[in-house]
Amino acid sequence: PLRDIVNGYKTELRRLHPFERVVADLTARARQKKDGLTLSDVLADIHEARKEILDASKDWIAYTKESETAREASEAMQNGCDRLLDLFEEMASTPVKQIVDLQRSLRSAPAVRLDTPAVVLVGSPNVGKSSIVRAISSASPEVNNYPFTTRGMTLGHVEVFWSDNNAIAKAVVPDEDRKLGTMSPDVVIGKYAFSQLCQVMDSPGLLVRPDNDRNEMEALTLAAMQHLPTAVMYVMDLSGGAGDKCSSVEDQLQLRREVRKRFPRRPWIDVVSKYDLGVVDGSLDMLEEILDGAPYIKLSIHEGDGVEELKNEVLRMLGEVRVVLDAMAA
Repeated sequence: PLRDIVNGYKTELRRLHPFERVVADLTARARQKKDGLTLSDVLADIHEARKEILDASKDWIAYTKESETAREASEAMQNGCDRLLDLFEEMASTPVKQIVDLQRSLRSAPAVRLDTPAVVLVGSPNVGKSSIVRAISSASPEVNNYPFTTRGMTLGHVEVFWSDNNAIAKAVVPDEDRKLGTMSPDVVIGKYAFSQLCQVMDSPGLLVRPDNDRNEMEALTLAAMQHLPTAVMYVMDLSGGAGDKCSSVEDQLQLRREVRKRFPRRPWIDVVSKYDLGVVDGSLDMLEEILDGAPYIKLSIHEGDGVEELKNEVLRMLGEVRVVLDAMAA
């Protein structure tokens, strides 16, 4: 069993989807910060414990075989079992407990659909990403809490209906009363060719800094863009009231430059949120200079301005992501 633990982890980690591998690595790194041990350290301790126990068991087997009477053999077997149990408690029990704790943490990580079109909301901290998810997707989105952070990721859904393989007909908030995985009545009667449950997720805020200075939350955001079939909604609060010293207008615009340069081929829409609060003088001019003619949406969830336009853009991007997924599967 100890050998199975070591080999099993090494095998399963290689089989993980790249996004799952990042989540597993971030979880292990959080455990390392807590107790100072890496996953490789724990697996090495289990491997060493297995070797010591195996060597001791061979010695006790040989000693038992050399017994002259059945009683001596029975006593030798009992003493050998006691010694092996002591060795397990001494060398293996702690790393096995550590690996079990890590398994519990990994099991608690929420499951994101890895093969479904998604829109990920990206931006600095406190720019209103979660409010947008709630406004354009399922009324009661999930809050996914990862074991390496207290910051949740809000995950909403939209059900997209396709009139054929190439054209989106409409999108609606999914019916919460309908059983997951069952076909929509509109598809059953032939009104639409098919429907697909797509994801809309916010992400932990990014800061303007090098990758090796980023925390686990930022690494999760970058992993979602890099490894999941996502379009990007870049969200900015240009009112000057984002409430974080690292969320200044200048920082948000610089971050936008960096993220777009890093992911130039992703379907993309820029959103100025909380537009009803106003904008810092000159901030729209700076933004438009960066965008160089590309469109952006002025959004006010409070006033309802720009919401329908944003929903249409989300549909467009989900359609683009699905085309890519279909091409990859062909």
